[in-house]
Amino acid sequence: MNIISKKTNLMNEEKKRKYWRILRTAVIALCLLTFTPLVIPEGVYKPELFGVPYSLWTSFLITVTLVFLTYLGTKVHRGVDEEEVEL
Repeated sequence: MNIISKKTNLMNEEKKRKYWRILRTAVIALCLLTFTPLVIPEGVYKPELFGVPYSLWTSFLITVTLVFLTYLGTKVHRGVDEEEVEL
C-alpha cells in the first residue's frame, strides 16, 4: 500500500467514526424523547390526525426515524469482515 492510500483510508475511518458517534447520539436522544411528556402527554389524546391520537402518530414518526438511522448505521459501521475473523 502506498502512503496516499493509507492516508485516504485513515481519513475515511475517522469520518466513519464521527458519523457513527452522531448516529448513536441521535438514536439515544430519540429513545429518551419517546418517554417524555412531549410525546406522551399526561391525560391527553388530542390532537388527532386521521383519527389517530397524537402520541400514536408521533410514535410512528419516531419508529420510522429509528429505522432510517439504523439503515444509515449499517452503511457507516459494517462490522467485522469475515476474512478478519480467526477461530
